Amino acid sequence: MGTNHVETLIIGAGQAGLSTGYHLRRLGRPFLIVDAHDEVGEVWRERWDSLRLFTPARYDSLPGMAFPAPGFSFPTKDQMADYLRAYAERFALDVQTGVRVDGVTKTSDGFLVDAGPRQYTADNVVVAMGTMQEPVLPAYAADLDPAIVQLHSSAYRNPEQLRAGRVLIVGAGNSGAEIGVELARTHEVVLAGRDTGHVPFRIGGTLSRLLLSRIVIRFVFHRLLTVATPIGRKARTARAGGAPLIRTRPQELAAAGVVRTARMTGVQDGLPLLEDGQVIQAANVVWCTGYQPGFSWLNIPILDGTEPRHVRGIVPEVPGLYFTGLHFLYAFSSGMVQGAGRDAERIAKAVAARPIPVREPAAVQG
Repeated sequence: MGTNHVETLIIGAGQAGLSTGYHLRRLGRPFLIVDAHDEVGEVWRERWDSLRLFTPARYDSLPGMAFPAPGFSFPTKDQMADYLRAYAERFALDVQTGVRVDGVTKTSDGFLVDAGPRQYTADNVVVAMGTMQEPVLPAYAADLDPAIVQLHSSAYRNPEQLRAGRVLIVGAGNSGAEIGVELARTHEVVLAGRDTGHVPFRIGGTLSRLLLSRIVIRFVFHRLLTVATPIGRKARTARAGGAPLIRTRPQELAAAGVVRTARMTGVQDGLPLLEDGQVIQAANVVWCTGYQPGFSWLNIPILDGTEPRHVRGIVPEVPGLYFTGLHFLYAFSSGMVQGAGRDAERIAKAVAARPIPVREPAAVQG
């Protein structure tokens, strides 16, 4: 299908990619956004049916367009998907969907991007994707009895996917807790994993509405916990331990009938084995064991393990390469909707500050 040249190619049409396009448009710089999904917002529609955002709608707006919902309501995943689609349409952002990037390679004068039958050359590449790209399963998952239904949280939609009988949820973070409460209405649920702590108030309550949501969401997550502060740098280093429960408190898990247990560490006779030696007779296992970034298609040696080296999304060793949408790219809020606009603005300004290379006109064949 030939090779197309763009000044800036943005990979990902989620909140990070669309915000970057918005700011580049305001700066008068051309760009193209590509996304593997068939429509903008589809990545949100693919999550489980009952998912709601953890932040109120007043904090879920992207730059230039308010979220169309009551300020202290918690949008559904489909409302978020609709908002992203409407955002792309309102600002006429140039998005090509159904384009899955297979490789990004540095060239002498920019970047070569392979995407199936398509190829792009670009002066700048912005990888606008979060770190939740590839589901992570422990190696011992393959040793479970084949009769046990296994689902990663990325594939979970609703309780109807599971068979009758006990459900073991592996991973006691926010996804595990919320799915556990939902499944407890129809199944016996065991939640395996260490206590990650919790926000000590109900985020939908009156106190939260009047004061604490602004303190926690706007100040702590957005201003205090950043790479520019000692406490933020410490929190960023410790993030692998898991974020605290935001919406679901321990007493709510107990009230729903969810039983807390030690971590799962292996398999014994085809059944889940816990750290304390307990064996769980489970008919279903839901793996809430997280994701890895999934940047193996980057043919550029900038990864430390699975994560890219960068300074607030800018890659000094590879001029023209940028990241946005990553967890804690600058602040705790960077991986949240409310942090997308600020990070995107900085990246767009860095792109606009680069000199536009002079390219030789393409040779005419004939």
